[in-house]
Amino acid sequence: MTVQPASALIGLGGNVGDVRAAFVSAITAISERAASRLIARSSDYSTPPWGSEHQPPYVNACIEIETALDPHILLETLQLIEREHGRDPTNEWRFGPRTLDLDLLAYDDLTIDSHDLVLPHPRLFERAFVLVPLSEIAPDRQINGRTAAQALKNVSADGIEKLG
Repeated sequence: MTVQPASALIGLGGNVGDVRAAFVSAITAISERAASRLIARSSDYSTPPWGSEHQPPYVNACIEIETALDPHILLETLQLIEREHGRDPTNEWRFGPRTLDLDLLAYDDLTIDSHDLVLPHPRLFERAFVLVPLSEIAPDRQINGRTAAQALKNVSADGIEKLG
């Protein structure tokens, strides 16, 4: 049986170590392991810490991939890649420092609300650190009836800077 490829949007973030190198490595791993093809990659952005302000700034970016993986399997793959890059969810606090954070933001226009996966990402439209890079690569993509560009108008992007 042939599975039709789906378009998945993934947010990347981190603020421990060489985050930009981790992004390159993670994107390569995603392409290899997620039965996927990279469609678009945003610029990297320096962003203020979110949640807990007593930590270094983050680097954030977004990618779009075309994948044949089921969204649950894709999420498991992303979590494995995070762990391989030094992320240890059992020893970190919510919104605290991390080496690599990979968030599955959207998968086609699918809506899922299960114990292990909620799509689209439940805080997607609240976070400028996701909306700025997402607007760069998919400004007009409909996600749950809205676009990243529309949502970005309703949040503050103060302190977010494109990195060279």
